[in-house]
Formats: sequence, structure tokens, C-alpha cells
Amino acid sequence: MANHKSAEKRNRQSKVRRMRNRINKTRVKSAVRKVNDAIAKGSAEEAKVALQEAIPVIAKTASKGTIHKRTSSRKISRLTKRVNKMEAGA
Repeated sequence: MANHKSAEKRNRQSKVRRMRNRINKTRVKSAVRKVNDAIAKGSAEEAKVALQEAIPVIAKTASKGTIHKRTSSRKISRLTKRVNKMEAGA
């Protein structure tokens, strides 16, 4: 347990940041899951809409520092590639 005033403050800050990061990561996972579900259904239009909703969520999470910017770029790129591949096949 924290004994010094500064350590207590650091502990409070860590809790707030941890919760904020968890919320942001959950948003990203949910957005990615929506795109994956639409792809699994085979609905190209639904997948495209879900992708357009997911991209800003992923990018914003990276800008806040919760995930690395290259991780967000990779996620966006892979999702876009899958949606485009599905559209080309349809």
C-alpha cells in the first residue's frame, strides 16, 4: 500500500488511467467484432458500414496512447483488406 502522499496520488492516477484504457480497448474490440460479424454473414454493405464506424474508434484509441499507432494502422489495414476482398468476391 502507498505510504507517501505522492505514492497515493500516483495510485489514484493509475486506477483512473487503467479504467480509461480498458474502456478504450473494449470499444476497439467491439468495433472490430462488428466488422468481423458482418464479414462472416457475407453482407458486404453491412461490413463496409461497420468498417467506417470502426476506423475512427481505432484511430482515436491510438491517438490517446492506449494502443500504439502502428498497431492501430495494422488493425485498420487488415480489416480494410478483408472488406475489400469480400466486396471483390461478391
